[in-house]
Amino acid sequence: MEKEPKRSEVKQEDKWNLESMYQNIAEWEKDYNKLITLEEKLLKYRNHLLDDAKTLYNYLVESDEMSEILENLLIYARMKSDEDTSNTTYIALVGKIENLEVKISEEFSFATPELLKADYQKIESFYKEYPKLLDYEFNLKDVFRFKEHTLSEAEEKILSSLYNDLDYSNKTASIIRNSDLKLGTIEDENGKTVDLTNNNYALFMESKNRDVRKRAFKQLYKAYATFQNTLATTYAGEVDGNIHLSKLRKFNSARERALFSNNIDISVYDNLIDTVNKHLDTIYKYYDLKKEVLGLDELHLYDIYASLVKENNKEYSFAEAKDLVIDALSILGEDYISNIKKAFNENWIDKYPNENKRGGAYSWGSYRSNPFVLMNYQGRLDDVSTIAHELGHSMHSYYSIKNNPYHSYGYCIFVAEVASTVNEMLLYKHMLKKSNSREEKLVILDNLMELFKGTIFRQTMFAEFERGIYERVENGEVITYDLLCDYYYELNKKYFGDRVVVDDEIRYEWERIPHFYMNFYVYQYATGLSAASAIVTNILDNKKDAKENYLKFLTLGGSMYPIDELKVAGVDMTQKEVVEKAIKMFDEIIDEFKEVYNS
Repeated sequence: MEKEPKRSEVKQEDKWNLESMYQNIAEWEKDYNKLITLEEKLLKYRNHLLDDAKTLYNYLVESDEMSEILENLLIYARMKSDEDTSNTTYIALVGKIENLEVKISEEFSFATPELLKADYQKIESFYKEYPKLLDYEFNLKDVFRFKEHTLSEAEEKILSSLYNDLDYSNKTASIIRNSDLKLGTIEDENGKTVDLTNNNYALFMESKNRDVRKRAFKQLYKAYATFQNTLATTYAGEVDGNIHLSKLRKFNSARERALFSNNIDISVYDNLIDTVNKHLDTIYKYYDLKKEVLGLDELHLYDIYASLVKENNKEYSFAEAKDLVIDALSILGEDYISNIKKAFNENWIDKYPNENKRGGAYSWGSYRSNPFVLMNYQGRLDDVSTIAHELGHSMHSYYSIKNNPYHSYGYCIFVAEVASTVNEMLLYKHMLKKSNSREEKLVILDNLMELFKGTIFRQTMFAEFERGIYERVENGEVITYDLLCDYYYELNKKYFGDRVVVDDEIRYEWERIPHFYMNFYVYQYATGLSAASAIVTNILDNKKDAKENYLKFLTLGGSMYPIDELKVAGVDMTQKEVVEKAIKMFDEIIDEFKEVYNS
C-alpha cells in the first residue's frame, strides 16, 4: 500500500482554502479576544432584556455577533485539526475555544428564562414600539413555544453546567468501543493476519470471501458480548438521563422532548415505523434477490453487505468525477451549477487522504465562510457519490447563508440530509441514463439498493428499537442487557424475515451503534431519504414548479419549521404516502437490477 503523504506534501490545489477564514493563528487570536470583550459587554444586559424594545433588539443583534464569531473560531479550529489530527497546535486551539463555548453557554443561560417572565403579548407590543424587532419574530415565537418547558434562571444555569456531565454515558461507551474493546486479529482474503477493528469491520463484511465475512462477524460480536453488562449500564444511563430531563421540562416522554425542538409531532415518527412495517415485503424481496445472485442456500446476516456485483474495478479521476457531478446536477439550473463550480474552482474541497487526516467526509463551514468539504477521494464510484452528496450539503448552506440573517440561516438535521441525498440520487439516475456499460449500471443499482436498505429499513429498525426501549423504561421496566439483547434480536427477526438466517450474535449489535446515544436522531435519515426520493421523482418527471420549489426550499435555512420547509419543496412528511412512494422507488430499483442482471 502506498504511504499517505504528509499534510505539508499535499498540493495547494488539492487543499481547501481555510486561510479565507483566518490567515494565521494571530488573526484567530484577535477574534478570540474580541469574543471575550463581547461576552463581557453582553453580560450587562442581564435583568434588563425586557426594559424596552430597543434594548431587547440590541441584545439580540449583539448576541448574534458573539455567536457568529464563536462559530467561526470553533469551526476553523476543528477543521484545521481534522487536516492533521496529530497537530497539537490545533488540538490546543480546539480545547481553548470549546472551553470558552461552555463558559458562554453557562453565562447566557439567563436569557431565555428572563424573556419568559413576560407574556408574549409584551413582545408583540415591542414590535409596535420598535419595528426592527420584527426581524426576530420567528425566533422569539419559538422561544415562547418553550415557555412551559423552561425552568427558572438558576435551574437553567445548573442544567447548562451539567451539559458535559450528562454526556458521560456516551463518552464512556465511545471509549469502550474505540479503545478498551479489543477485537483480536483475523486472517484477511489474502491470508494475511491483521487486527480486526470497528473501522475495518465494514470492509470485512463486504469481502468476496464468505469465510472471511463469517469469521469477522462472529469474532466482533463475541468481543462485544463480553461488554454487555457494562454497555447496558452506559445505555441505561443515557436513557434514564433523557427521561429525567423530559420530566424536569414537563414533557410527556423523552421522545416528545427530542422532537419538540424542531416542532415535529411524534406522529411523524410513528408513521415512519408503521409504514415501513407494512411494507417489509419489499426488503424481503431484496434479500431474495441477494440470496439468488450470491448463489447461497442460506442467506446469513454476515452475507447482507456482500456486493451483488462480482468485480468493480472502474476508477474515476477527480476530474472525471467533477464532470459527472456537474452534468448530473445541471438539471437544477444555471445558478446552482455556477455555485457548484465555485466549490471546485475556489478550493472549497479538501480532496485526498494524507497522513493523520480525519477519515470519512463532511461539509462544514460558518456563516462567514464558504461551506467547505472534507473528503478522502480514492477514485471509486462511492467517492464520486460522496462529492455529489457533500456538495448537496454545501449548496444548502450556501443558499441558506445568502438568503438569511445569521439568526435564521441554520437548518436543522431533519432537513439536512434531504439536499445531500437529492444530489446523490440525481447523480445515480444520470449515470444510469448515460451509461452503456452493463457492469457500471449494476454497480450503480447495487449502490442505490444499499442506500434504501441501509437508510429506510435499517434506520427505521433503529428508530423502533429506541422507541420500544424508552417506552418500556417510562412504563417502569428496568434496563438490563437481557432486555436490550432480546428486544434487539426480535426486531432483527421481524425486519429480516424468514429469508435470512438471523444469527444469534446479532443480539449484541445495539452495543456498537453510537447513534443510540443521540436521543431519537436516527429516524431523520429515513425521513430525509423519503423526502429526497419524492423531490427527485417530481423533478425528473417535470412536475410543474418542482425544480423551482426545491430551489426555494434550499434558501429557507432555519426561517421556518422543517415540516413547513419541506412543504415548500412539495413534500408533506406528515403523510404516510411520502414513505410509501420511497419504498415503491426501492421496489422499482430492485426490478431494474433484475432486468439488467438478466440481460
